[in-house]
Amino acid sequence: MTNFGYTLMTEQSGPKDLVRHAAQAEDVGFDFEVSSDHYSPWLTSQGHAPYAWTMLGAVAAVTERVELMTYVTCPTVRYHPAVVAQKAATLQLLSDGRFTLGLGSGESLNEHVVGEGWPGVDVRQDMLVEAIEIIRALHTGDLVTYDGQYFRVDSARVWDAPDGGVPLATAVSGPKSIARFASLVDHMIAVEPETELVSGWDEAHETPSRKIGQIPICWDPDEDAAIERAHEQFRWFGLGWPVNSELPTPASFAAASQFVRPEDVADGIACGPDLDKIAESVRPYIEAGFTDVALVQIGGDHQERFLAEAAGPLLERLRAL
Repeated sequence: MTNFGYTLMTEQSGPKDLVRHAAQAEDVGFDFEVSSDHYSPWLTSQGHAPYAWTMLGAVAAVTERVELMTYVTCPTVRYHPAVVAQKAATLQLLSDGRFTLGLGSGESLNEHVVGEGWPGVDVRQDMLVEAIEIIRALHTGDLVTYDGQYFRVDSARVWDAPDGGVPLATAVSGPKSIARFASLVDHMIAVEPETELVSGWDEAHETPSRKIGQIPICWDPDEDAAIERAHEQFRWFGLGWPVNSELPTPASFAAASQFVRPEDVADGIACGPDLDKIAESVRPYIEAGFTDVALVQIGGDHQERFLAEAAGPLLERLRAL
């Protein structure tokens, strides 16, 4: 049985709204909730970027059942991995064991802001390997000193470390990243519904694991309004990870996506009132073998109506698949 999640998209809602939406999503019946961790929105039309970790602490307090996850945090440039280890441990305690730390190699959009430059993808993945090693070590609660190529840790200890640490999931995109990370973490994250990713991960990962995907949708009683909103706020989505990881500012994303048409967005994102159509757009993830799929409802001002009117019936259709 596939689990279905709700995305707390920090790029399109303020912190108080996100916390309120999290409680509503749990009440509606979502199985888990994931949060982006951005310093900037993708486009200025989205208009938000609150601090994910403060928001997730509040979400842990207003929810009881849903699992929580970062989707994803980059623990290498904007954050030092020792700080990420402490944050994740605290959130795991606040949520009574409901938190999974989702990690990735990051995007320039969020990481360049600290003025440390933006390395190439091979270096970023080398840095992520070291970061995972540090986080794992600190989650034991032991005293840790680490001397790596990219990071140093000097006599550090996470004093409030949860028993068993925090489950780790890492974003992968193909055989190379699977080979690098499958032995280091507990679960897989991917944004493409590719059977080869799941089978490759299962071959490389020695124990049962979750395969966690995410897909944008744009529910609205008016299909034209849904397409217009998706185009205004999500036309960057089709650029693909190799592009999205390198562009540094919302203005860059606006320029890169200026020739994307509303009909192009509608071809890639299920828009409008048809819940059967939206559910069918998720089917490729289920058929590819993903154990968990998080939905992104596009539009910060359209979350409450989606949760009140559409989310429950949509979950019924998804579970029927």
